[in-house]
Amino acid sequence: MNRLDRLTAILIHLQTKRVVRAQELAQRFGISLRTVYRDVRSLEEAGVPIGAEAGVGYFLTDYHLPPVMFTSAEASALLMGGKLIEKWADESVRTEFESALFKIKSVLKRTDQERLDDLDAHISVAKPRNRQPYSDGLLTHIQHAIAQNQVLLLQYHSQYNDAETEREVEPVGLHHYRMCWHLIAFCRIRQDYRDFRVDRIRELTNTGQRFSRPERLSLQEYLNRMGQDWPVNNATVLFPKSAARYMQEQKYAYGFESEEDLGEHVRVYFQTPYIEGLARWLLMYGSSVTIEHPESLRTMMQQLADEIQAHYAAQPIAG
Repeated sequence: MNRLDRLTAILIHLQTKRVVRAQELAQRFGISLRTVYRDVRSLEEAGVPIGAEAGVGYFLTDYHLPPVMFTSAEASALLMGGKLIEKWADESVRTEFESALFKIKSVLKRTDQERLDDLDAHISVAKPRNRQPYSDGLLTHIQHAIAQNQVLLLQYHSQYNDAETEREVEPVGLHHYRMCWHLIAFCRIRQDYRDFRVDRIRELTNTGQRFSRPERLSLQEYLNRMGQDWPVNNATVLFPKSAARYMQEQKYAYGFESEEDLGEHVRVYFQTPYIEGLARWLLMYGSSVTIEHPESLRTMMQQLADEIQAHYAAQPIAG
């Protein structure tokens, strides 16, 4: 990126937030802090009213750029984002994004509009095969409550005990993992942080009541805490190469860390808080795999194999 483009991009970035730290600009554009200071000074000399507060960051004072033109690559990236949202978000977000995308396309050059229309038919995202959610219009309402620090009242279906509960929660953030959106929130009933799968929320009501954000963890702080609280188990498993090739991407879901080529075998190292989940996955490889460490994993594999053997031994063989 040349300097003129970078100055324009910095100005656009400053418009997107109330306050922007110099370190944030340095990280985004891959430049030093000294270069950030020099670029900001150049914008100020060009008449852009940039305010600064030591230890806080930069901010614009009553200044707006005219409508910005998108590059062809930026428009293509937005199209791809729209494809992902179409399949991985709910109806509330899909509707709003579609509206935003039409506005963006309206300011593109005619040639870029035609290029996007042509590209649209050549990009596809598979829809995840998840259970049907109770509601297909919650994500936008949850985002609003997060931004406004508003308490939500949930009618929630708890899967582990198949029960319906009512929860009053202070939303911390939305987190997508294991093919689902999850609402991370402080539950006023449990007086602790809880993870609610959005597709299990039967009903959601914004109470309008506000809560104090500084008293709660940020989403990143919560995720960091969860990573620290969960005990991690190290495991070492020996696979013959004839079986190792079938692991492919599945191994990453079970804590894959690294592997060591031993010739005819591969030694695979795992780190996982779910040792039983790893054991059940390894069971599908039968006698092909050898547990080297820990002993608890080997014992768990033996117990699972015994349960399967006992189950089928008790069933009569059909004549």
